[in-house]
Amino acid sequence: MGFLKRFFKSVFHENELARMGNSFEHLSEEQLEAHLDVGSYNGFELTEAVRPSFDLKVIPTQGFRREVYRDEQTGSSVPVLMGSATRSNLFDTFIELLDPLGNEVDVVLESSHYQQSASHSDMYREHIDLPVLKSILYDYEDMLLNDGCTGIAVLNPHLPMEVQFDEHKLLIVYGNDLKPFENVMIDRDIYPMPEMRFITEAEHVHSSHQRYQQQLDELRMRLGMDENYG
Repeated sequence: MGFLKRFFKSVFHENELARMGNSFEHLSEEQLEAHLDVGSYNGFELTEAVRPSFDLKVIPTQGFRREVYRDEQTGSSVPVLMGSATRSNLFDTFIELLDPLGNEVDVVLESSHYQQSASHSDMYREHIDLPVLKSILYDYEDMLLNDGCTGIAVLNPHLPMEVQFDEHKLLIVYGNDLKPFENVMIDRDIYPMPEMRFITEAEHVHSSHQRYQQQLDELRMRLGMDENYG
């Protein structure tokens, strides 16, 4: 296990070691490298941000399903769409999902780069024109796709609706009227699959790189966010 611990300490979240369990525990160096080198499953292309468990209890696939988020404190319920898209289709789908939010939005960057545990830091920017935001995000497409320590959420608090592109590179939409977002997904060949499972529903590991941390700081400054994390 010595090589594995050194490898994951330098490449993956340290807290992921506790989550991997038996799927990764007894792998040889060759088995680990072979697994991490797999870039697609049944035609579904992975980003570099995350890899499924070695036993492949969940095989990534393209599709979406409906969920309901229930707030235990308030008792309220909000419809949710959860979607997954192949790499070549993923970022453009995220960008198109922003259109139903309106011309002015708020944006949140979520990062675990500076955290020692499983917690995250959120950085918030209010009132940015959507075309301006899209233009900036395209400049950081590589980082947003491939950094397993960074997620982003774009929202209109007045509707209210929110689109998340999380650190697992899943597409998550909250809102009472999800039909416009469903239409975007279907137009991009992402179809409803009520029984599909996502990579977050089994063991998985995140990957990052120092250059992505630097690019995240650049993006934060481009968006006019406070430099303090928290």
